[in-house]
Amino acid sequence: MIIRLRELILPLNHSEKQLKEAAARRLTIAKSEIRSLRLVRKSIDARKKRICFSYIIDLEVDDKLSFPEKIAKVIEPEEQAGAIHLTPGTEGLTQSPLIVGAGPAGLFCALYLARHGYRPVLLEQGQDIDRRVKSVERFWKKAELNPRSNVQFGEGGAGSFSDGKLTTRIDDKRINYVLRSFVEFGADEEILYVKKPHVGTDVIRQVVKNMRQEILGLGGECYFDACLTDIKVNHSRLESIIINHETEVPCSLLVLAVGNSARDVYRLLYRRGVSLIPKAFAVGVRVEHPQSLIDRIQFGKYAGHPRLGAAEYNLSHHEKEGRPCYSFCMCPGGYVIGASSATGQLVTNGMSYRARNSGVANSALVVGVNPADWDNQTLGGLEFQEKLERQAFIMGGGNYRAPAQYLKDFLVQLPSYSLEGSLATYQPGVKAANLWELFPAEICHTMQRGIEAWGKKLRGFISEKAVITGVETRTSAPLRILRQEKLCSLDIDNLYPCGEGAGYAGGIISSAIDGLKVAEKIISTYQKPAQKARVNSNSVCNAREL
Repeated sequence: MIIRLRELILPLNHSEKQLKEAAARRLTIAKSEIRSLRLVRKSIDARKKRICFSYIIDLEVDDKLSFPEKIAKVIEPEEQAGAIHLTPGTEGLTQSPLIVGAGPAGLFCALYLARHGYRPVLLEQGQDIDRRVKSVERFWKKAELNPRSNVQFGEGGAGSFSDGKLTTRIDDKRINYVLRSFVEFGADEEILYVKKPHVGTDVIRQVVKNMRQEILGLGGECYFDACLTDIKVNHSRLESIIINHETEVPCSLLVLAVGNSARDVYRLLYRRGVSLIPKAFAVGVRVEHPQSLIDRIQFGKYAGHPRLGAAEYNLSHHEKEGRPCYSFCMCPGGYVIGASSATGQLVTNGMSYRARNSGVANSALVVGVNPADWDNQTLGGLEFQEKLERQAFIMGGGNYRAPAQYLKDFLVQLPSYSLEGSLATYQPGVKAANLWELFPAEICHTMQRGIEAWGKKLRGFISEKAVITGVETRTSAPLRILRQEKLCSLDIDNLYPCGEGAGYAGGIISSAIDGLKVAEKIISTYQKPAQKARVNSNSVCNAREL
């Protein structure tokens, strides 16, 4: 049988042998009676002066043994595997499901459908990952933006240029399926058990390529440079979609898995009468510190220990009757990057490689905004974002350089006059500015009070070297595409809004899970398609030809 032990505490320099010995002591059995050991969770316990590792482990022992439940819990095989059982549906499906968007939601939806014989067709407005990386690097070096393929759009979604965090606040048995899939496609096995798994942008790019190859191998299709520009609806049914303004593709079922930057799609749905509602999100800046400083703040004398890696932080500040202010998407040992997706608009994001070894820590510091800030207008959140992004573009000099400021200058509302020799890592580059001229005063004051509070909590956080760069606007979708309990749109029976762009997820894992949920709903509703859908156009890139 398999039993689970929790809160097994070991010192920082423990050996693998000591872990098994500690488990045997907890159970009062001999080490030889433990047939196998599997790590379920490994986390750093820094609550006391002495830093330790805390473990949750599964052990295989003889069925004849018994233990009080407060010491060890028996794990059923299905619970361990996170199995999902589906009964195939009976409704007819003339053609393969179409999936628009090759981010985590679209990829995992396509993968699951392909594994069940549904031969999905995946359409992505951006480029495949290899061409996309070249486009993004050209933007960072020469400020030449490709509005169709950039940090936001293209194979892998925005997560392909991120820290590659695989954490989520939701509790779902599909998490195990997602993590194991990442390992299967090239990620390190440690993501299965570390408390805060990440793969880094370099690894996630290879993972998505390998996922694409399996989808193709199972009979699916994948097309890049294929932008959804219109839909045709008849009596609450989607009949076809238009790609690149010229190619009409018949549609039996469409999964809409666009990211939270797909503003053209939001506006298209609004024009076509699809039910949307505005939702809250957050805006702010990226703050950078020396990584060694964050390590010392978090780990004290243990900073720099090879088993600890680069330290993280997670901060929040919420005053009564005020707006929430918090850190978001912290990237240890990373970079602040240009993440623009529209001409004349500037956006920042954070990214790190697997090694997290840039020597600079960055995180978004953001303040909550909500529909009341734009009079509850459906598309008001998009316009709120765009206004900030256009202003940031102007403040940066109109060449995709970003306005930036020393943190200490921001706190006293003084402009920075030079950032030469600063920590700022943003590409294509920064221009010294006063970020109080970027945001509404209430947002700046909220951020100011939050930073002052964090400076008391984390001594050294308000550092002479710390730099903030604007603007961070793409924290989550500014609206939600309403859907029924069966996960299709309120208005169109064969349209399935999905993932972060639809307003139902936030991050790689939750987006992937929402993609799986939609795939499961399709499988449990429809039979396998009678024929394979194909896209015939010279303006798109067929992945099979890459």
